[in-house]
Amino acid sequence: MQISGELYNDKIIIKKPKDVGRLFNKSHFGNTVTGNKLQIDLLEGVFLKSEDKIRLFQNKKELNFEDIVRIASQSISEFEIKYLTFKDLRNRGHMIKICKENDPIAFYQFKQKKDIIDSEKPFVVSIFSERGIFDFEEIRSLINRVENEKNILWFALVDEEGDITYYEVSKLDLKGDNKEYDYQKAKGFLLENRVVLFDKKISKSLFEKEFFGKPFGDGLQLSFVEALYLSEKGFIEVFENDGEKVLEEKFRRKILESQPDVDLRYLVLKDLKNRGLLVKTGFKFGAHFRAYSTKPDETHAEYLVNVVEKGFKSTWAEISRAVRLAHSVNKEIVFARVNKNKIEYIKFGRLRP
Repeated sequence: MQISGELYNDKIIIKKPKDVGRLFNKSHFGNTVTGNKLQIDLLEGVFLKSEDKIRLFQNKKELNFEDIVRIASQSISEFEIKYLTFKDLRNRGHMIKICKENDPIAFYQFKQKKDIIDSEKPFVVSIFSERGIFDFEEIRSLINRVENEKNILWFALVDEEGDITYYEVSKLDLKGDNKEYDYQKAKGFLLENRVVLFDKKISKSLFEKEFFGKPFGDGLQLSFVEALYLSEKGFIEVFENDGEKVLEEKFRRKILESQPDVDLRYLVLKDLKNRGLLVKTGFKFGAHFRAYSTKPDETHAEYLVNVVEKGFKSTWAEISRAVRLAHSVNKEIVFARVNKNKIEYIKFGRLRP
């Protein structure tokens, strides 16, 4: 026998005690109200109607699925992506409850005390449309809030066909077990887009100990950001082909001509090195860097790191491509947010709820 509900002022009221028990006690829909009745949200009503589990009435007239969808879409902001996500998660067996309207967190996982195992945290869900804007500051604020509340943050990204991609999003305290070394000073010769070392011994040491550069004959070719780092450390001096020494400030200005974001990337490279990671270009993976927590001959790079500055915005399509690519090569995508000299790392991981 189907449950019956009456629509009053954008809420659905369930009156029969047996129906209240089935929905609230067993499936955790809605909230109890005065008179031992159950009040369920329009979104829950649309879901139950789509599953043919409820009959809905308004002023004694029975509503069909189209009727309740029209009513709900007028009352609930971003109705379609919320409904599609709610339906998907409920059908996957997740007991989720609806948050307040206009809260950036749409749903939270309902857990009874007896269901919580050890320190397992409940998840909360924020929903985005494929056509929405990826606003890094809003996402950072969400992460801070959710971590303060000791929950796990999921993003549900709904595309225009109604398919949903889920991400788990969190801060990441990157750590590696690689140490930094001292090197004898070497001469580096400036080419158009790289610096080349010809000292065979020093080149071998830089490459084998900290994976700097790439072999160039018996020497080593360094990216500009690597050369800048080694120059600041005092391990290389950069010279023009005519033998004129290039001072560090002039070298930085030259790099800026072709790489306007070099200062941001350099700050992140330094921070990653200080955290014990080995850092290489991530260009072939569509990222700024790839990072290793241990020696490259012991593991592949675990992380792809994209450098962004405070206030960064993008499209969700770009973020989806970055996460998908990282996932396909068994790496984690990390965004390094630079605010002056402070750097925060935020990880996006694909998940299957």
